[in-house]
Amino acid sequence: MYFKQIFDEKLAQYAYLIGCQATGEAILIDPERDIDTYFDIARKEGLEIVAVADTHIHADYISGTREFAERGVKVYASDEGDADWKFEWLLNSDYNYQLLYDKDTFRIGNIELQVVHSPGHTPEHLAYLVTDHGGGAIEPMGMVSGDFVFVGDLGRPDLLESAAGIEGVMVPSARLLYASVQKFLELSDHIQIWPGHGAGSACGKALGAVPVSTIGYEKRFNAAIDAARGGEDNFVRAILDGQPEPPMYFARMKQDNRLGPKVLSSLPKPHRLTFDELGQLAGRQDVVVLDTRLDGHAFMAGHIPGSIFLPLDKAFNTMAGSYVEEDMPIYLVVEKDDVEEAVRDLIRIGLDRIVGYVTPAALGQYEERDGKLATIEHRTFNDVDSLRDRVDVSWLDVRNMSEYQISHIRGARNIASTRLWVRRDEVVTEGTIAVYCQTGRRSATASSLLKRLGHDVIYVEGDYSAWSIDNEHIERASEELA
Repeated sequence: MYFKQIFDEKLAQYAYLIGCQATGEAILIDPERDIDTYFDIARKEGLEIVAVADTHIHADYISGTREFAERGVKVYASDEGDADWKFEWLLNSDYNYQLLYDKDTFRIGNIELQVVHSPGHTPEHLAYLVTDHGGGAIEPMGMVSGDFVFVGDLGRPDLLESAAGIEGVMVPSARLLYASVQKFLELSDHIQIWPGHGAGSACGKALGAVPVSTIGYEKRFNAAIDAARGGEDNFVRAILDGQPEPPMYFARMKQDNRLGPKVLSSLPKPHRLTFDELGQLAGRQDVVVLDTRLDGHAFMAGHIPGSIFLPLDKAFNTMAGSYVEEDMPIYLVVEKDDVEEAVRDLIRIGLDRIVGYVTPAALGQYEERDGKLATIEHRTFNDVDSLRDRVDVSWLDVRNMSEYQISHIRGARNIASTRLWVRRDEVVTEGTIAVYCQTGRRSATASSLLKRLGHDVIYVEGDYSAWSIDNEHIERASEELA
């Protein structure tokens, strides 16, 4: 049996290429949308991808399953769970597909996959037990567990409510997850766990960075599974407590993957902008310029008016999905060698209209030709005292609510950075807004969005934790409780 775990570091997402070396056939589970990568891997290994499957309707990225279906590859998909959460694009198509139910089995060459309906994270969720009959095995070697069981955690059951906005399903979903855990506890300890995500994903709250585990290990050391031993009510309280606020674009991903992602066929190819074209972008609200420079100071000192600071780092996908509407024309400030990376990151979350790009060096040349660049006032936490003396300054904390609740600058309003775009109407319109977070990364992006929206902004950078120790301007959870 051939086995390869394919990791997207930015989305902390795992796809799996599993093949029968005797027949040369392979299946890909949980692919992202730019499927040329998978074809390249399979070709180098002498394998043909003849089947593709998703564990569930994903919320954090656009699935590549439809792209495979367009190329004649057979699709295996869940028909379990809630009637509202089916792969509708598949059911209304002429694609080659097979619907799956709990305990179904199918083969790719000499590799057998057995379906395990594992609802909770989503109603239709499936895991796949994998048995290598070609190697002489009669029991499963591993489980492609999707967003059911992670290394050190379980898939969060709150997303249909907290991200997709379906009211009243959080607790029932947690109870479904509890039932799924009971089935999991009956499985053999030797079976490996091949999860859908690793550390950094928003699909759980305590995911491990180790890429694989075993059922036996997770039974012993997974805190979320251990909570199930205290009974259903205890498990529900534990699994729902402390879940971070999901990015709001998760709702759009759910819908796109359910109704059908647009067929991409090939990567967008943005053209390099002329200085005239660059000048026409300044201040426009019908397009968005994403400035991918890593240097926040350079952005604050000079950027295309109306552009959003979005460094091409591990958070790029999540922040782009949180700040850019689907179908919005996108222009990039990006190094030429990084254009393809940025394009792949964007299309993986359904942002396809990538029209053009300009390099950071060209911004300086543009300014030398009398092109106007915008600036944002930049301060550090050492300036908090003087800023608080100004009656025209209000404070915006763009950390997650759980961080804010531990402590925050007294009087600060909290809107998580990944929710700022959809909650933009809640931001005060008078005076100047001082924006901060834990380190300055999230507040830099938030400051650029607020500047784009017409607010007078001060970007506050620095280590909040170090500054906040024994600071008189901090309101702590213990004080609020008192």
